[in-house]
Amino acid sequence: MVDKPVILTVDDDPAVLQSISRDLRKQYGDRFRIVRADSGSSALKTTEQLKLRGDTIALFLADQRMPGMSGVEFLEQANDIFPTAKRALLTAYADTDAAISAINDARLDYYLLKPWDPPEEKLYPVLDDLIHDWQANFKPEFKGVKVISDRWSSLSHDLRDFLSRNQIPYRWLDIESNAEAQKLIDYADSDKSSDCLPLVITSDGTKLISPSVTNLAQQLGLQTEAAKPFYDLVIVGGGPAGLAAAVYGASEGLRTVLIEKEAPGGQAGTSSRIENYLGFPVGLSGDDLARRAVTQAKRFGVEILTPQAGTQLRIEDDYRIITLSDGKEISCHALILALGVSWRRLNMPGIEKYTGSGVYYGAAKTEAPACKGEEIYVIGGANSAGQAAMYFSKYAKKVNMLVRGESLVKSMSQYLIDQIDGTDNIEVMPFHSVKEAQGNARLEEILVEDSQTGEVKSFPTSYLFIFIGATPSTEWLGDAVQRDERGFLCTGPDIDGERPWPLERDRFLLETDVPGIFAVGDVRHGSVKRVASGVGEGSICVQFVHRHLANV
Repeated sequence: MVDKPVILTVDDDPAVLQSISRDLRKQYGDRFRIVRADSGSSALKTTEQLKLRGDTIALFLADQRMPGMSGVEFLEQANDIFPTAKRALLTAYADTDAAISAINDARLDYYLLKPWDPPEEKLYPVLDDLIHDWQANFKPEFKGVKVISDRWSSLSHDLRDFLSRNQIPYRWLDIESNAEAQKLIDYADSDKSSDCLPLVITSDGTKLISPSVTNLAQQLGLQTEAAKPFYDLVIVGGGPAGLAAAVYGASEGLRTVLIEKEAPGGQAGTSSRIENYLGFPVGLSGDDLARRAVTQAKRFGVEILTPQAGTQLRIEDDYRIITLSDGKEISCHALILALGVSWRRLNMPGIEKYTGSGVYYGAAKTEAPACKGEEIYVIGGANSAGQAAMYFSKYAKKVNMLVRGESLVKSMSQYLIDQIDGTDNIEVMPFHSVKEAQGNARLEEILVEDSQTGEVKSFPTSYLFIFIGATPSTEWLGDAVQRDERGFLCTGPDIDGERPWPLERDRFLLETDVPGIFAVGDVRHGSVKRVASGVGEGSICVQFVHRHLANV
């Protein structure tokens, strides 16, 4: 439900304030929220708080004669905060000259004389006209989270990426170029120094100075702690495989909790467009797929903890116990590891220094709007890089794809190659690779080598996006379950048999070398790196979970 716009009335006389508020509520209370203040200073503070919360003021109605701050003085200052609101002065006959002067000098919209009885004749017709004029040009205030920061803040990027990936509406305001950002800092009583940035203002006006992602999640009401100490099924990882397992597990009666360290959807959730997923002929975005899956999972009663991660796994008899990043533990009889993969880091001089300040891994949907009119560079030649390049092309002046090989053919789907070829502001640069990133407080240029000629060129840019493969996020498991030399989890026939199998039954297809612990999706050794295959593995794995639990 959309919040009602506000009519704010100010008068230092309690009886008058009560009377005017009563008349306003009688006539406009069904369409507007009536807010009152007993002084100009308190009204100004209320106005600032309403601005912080993203509320809208349609009309100010202020008494002229008030101690400390006159009605005209208040309305002049309030105009800076809500410039589109209508401003009317309530005054006695003796002050009409001042009121008329204020209309001319301070550009007030109207003045009304006390007393205004009967309101049907002396109050409502005037206000009706003012409100009608306001509604004709009304554009609703953004209701959601506001992030105020400079353009190159790595913490701001982390916060915005978290909000974007969790599909929480937010608006980013650049402190260096956005006048509203400066005003909101003033209204929030925050220091304008960099020490107060990033400043996050939630939809209810709560101010968070440089919050961690976890602090922000908790403030927004996301579930970060498990409701119970024990579950039938714990799923670690919220990509397509993990979400599919959660939906099937919970729908079949298992008490299920899903743990996700960043945002549901995993790496697939960052994809700007998935065009080869069965049943979606025009494609869908990764976050749209994630949103649908999360809604479905929650409908069946799945608990989703985010941001939350596993830090240790131990086995005690039939119990699998996971230590979480907040130090708490949850246990289960069946554990599905759907950990997915993380972007492989580029080990070149300067890359680490500017990560979050011009150098980004993934993050297409978060940073693309800031690339408007810029020339940017994308490293990678697989589908993820191609999808990102297509998305960036809607914003950036030019997108340069740096590809180590001779072309995109070996690593990218043909439909993407065709789309890139048909996009005028995308240039593919084969045999090119980044050797160094340079700049001062942020990325300013990259050094790129042509492997055919050995020539190294310098390209000025503020944005470098890296999509160069992935590595599994399995370090925290240690030797609890068997991993291959690259860290991927071994299952079924891929297990080497070093650890004796303790059960009479055969190991299930997606089961690790520990009974009741399964691996699905990209984290599994030998998996097909496709969304559809991850969904399939997560779905069928639940059948193995049921068969395991039947004998526990």
